[in-house]
Amino acid sequence: MVAARWLAPAALGFLLAGLVPALSQLDFGFMPKGGKTLLLDALSSPPEGRELSAIITARRSEAEWRTVMAGRAKSLNERELRTLAAYLAVNMPVANPEAAAAKAANRAELDAALPRDGRELGWNECQFCHSLFTSHLTQDRTVQAWLNMFQSPFHRELKMTQQEREEFARYSAINMPMKIEDVPPDLRF
Repeated sequence: MVAARWLAPAALGFLLAGLVPALSQLDFGFMPKGGKTLLLDALSSPPEGRELSAIITARRSEAEWRTVMAGRAKSLNERELRTLAAYLAVNMPVANPEAAAAKAANRAELDAALPRDGRELGWNECQFCHSLFTSHLTQDRTVQAWLNMFQSPFHRELKMTQQEREEFARYSAINMPMKIEDVPPDLRF
């Protein structure tokens, strides 16, 4: 009887120990880029202080950000521009612009200082409970429908802020569903 008490937790531990390295080796680059990645790609490298400050300290609507970024990020297609504008509308101004600006010379540090984007949130939050493919990548929902998903009992428990939920919903409404053939076979179903 005593062995049965520790057997289930031990078995779960062994399962997770094998699963975590497997998931960490997967590349989520097949998913459409999120707003943070698109922003970092659009900035000069390293970004000038004024260039970065003008973005991370401003509050604009999605439409206003789209207009501002259309001239700055000419290589983006319409979907990418919408994704970037949505990210900026939800996440700017950042909580601590001085700290983010101080990390501007190093892309990895600036990436870590900026809020997570929809792609990161989907990749890091969805797979713990269910398949990313069936729960996220193949869903065709409006922003409101994605936000409504967070009202279900099991999604209410996710450790995501309201801002992160809004970011996830906007990213997903713009970029989902994906075509089956664009998803690596290992991640289907």
